[in-house]
Amino acid sequence: MRAVCCVALIGFLALRALEAEDWPEYRGKGRLGLWTETGIIDKFPEGGLKFTWRVPIRSGFAGPAVADGRVYVLDYQETPGSRTMDGTERLVCLDEETGKILWTYEWRVTYRMLMASYAIGPRATPTVDGDRVYVVGATGMILCLKTETGEPVWMKNSVEDYGLSVPVWGVASAALIDGDRVICIVGADPDGKVMAFNKHTGAEIWRALSSNWEIGYGTPIIYEAGGVRQLIIWHPQAISSLDPETGKVYWEEPWEVGSGLTIATPIKSGPYLFFTQFWFGSMMMRLSDDRPATTVVWQRRGKSELRGETDALHSQVTTPIIIGDYIYGVDSYGELRCLDLKTGDRVWTSEDMTVQARWGAAFMVRNGDRYFVLNDAGDLIIAQFTPERYVEHSRTKLLQPTASSGYGVRRSNDRLVLWSYPAYANRHIVARNDRAIVRASLAKNDY
Repeated sequence: MRAVCCVALIGFLALRALEAEDWPEYRGKGRLGLWTETGIIDKFPEGGLKFTWRVPIRSGFAGPAVADGRVYVLDYQETPGSRTMDGTERLVCLDEETGKILWTYEWRVTYRMLMASYAIGPRATPTVDGDRVYVVGATGMILCLKTETGEPVWMKNSVEDYGLSVPVWGVASAALIDGDRVICIVGADPDGKVMAFNKHTGAEIWRALSSNWEIGYGTPIIYEAGGVRQLIIWHPQAISSLDPETGKVYWEEPWEVGSGLTIATPIKSGPYLFFTQFWFGSMMMRLSDDRPATTVVWQRRGKSELRGETDALHSQVTTPIIIGDYIYGVDSYGELRCLDLKTGDRVWTSEDMTVQARWGAAFMVRNGDRYFVLNDAGDLIIAQFTPERYVEHSRTKLLQPTASSGYGVRRSNDRLVLWSYPAYANRHIVARNDRAIVRASLAKNDY
């Protein structure tokens, strides 16, 4: 009987493990913005969500990662009385179930090279891989730490070790794990805008792309096309496709990016690869089927980036989504837009999902045939996007926005925003602002 019970318990735990889904990196596994768990609520309760825990943290834009029963989040605290914007960045590890802080690891930084209105903390979501977590700070510190204890395994200072010129809005690119490599946007001199290190030792494996221009703010992602795996690096001069094993350039497509603002993640659907930016609008590319190559399908810019004068989609913060033959994204003033994928023509617009203000943003994650959307006002929304219209099923307040939008600083039209990508793991959402990190249940059987 004891043996039977043990077998049953093992089977139950194995089933739970298969059902559970972690969120180990930016935009979830594979950086696809896809959450596949079932048993999720269809509508938010009238009384709001059940919060498992709420833990005070310091400021920052970096979203959380969740893996193997732990939550990882980066934050920052300026040294009291500092006139040179000196402070401490920190990685916090919490117990996923209780919110108890298991360990922290800190390092000293200066934010004097960052724009003051955005100098509030790290930007890049931690990346968890087995018993290691990889983090990138706002001034280019790259660290590999043990997940169990927070003990550092290796670290790089991109400024001191590689000559990085820190961009004005800080280093924002999360580390990408590929086999035994950790791939980072480094800005090394010479020719090391992107570098691959041995994830175990930190030894350099390869470097690629000139650093004669700033690094931008995009996060590397790997897509398979043309019979190979392609590492897509969107930087302020061009879109580059590299072999992730060697750093060899497969192809490049020049595309100017104003102020270096490569923010929205490139989105692939079938053979199509879509990019959007604030200043110069949108570009759709088609990846070749038989080799690593590409062609431009269309580009849309409009008269300017001003509201009412844009064409297609001018996204500043929001990564768009593609469903079938349509693109859905948030324009730079908060307007939700539906575009025809093959032409870039605008199909419809809506002002219902997000605040209508400059830099309006939302983070959209697919779950089944609907999307969970966290907008920058802190509202969590269950919605669907169709070629006919935006359909909102439910909305609840998750967190208060606390960070300055930076637009209108020292003016009356500045507003507070929530610009940290949330994590969806084990039927819960984990999200943060500049004061706290929270975990709330989205499981049907909890309501």
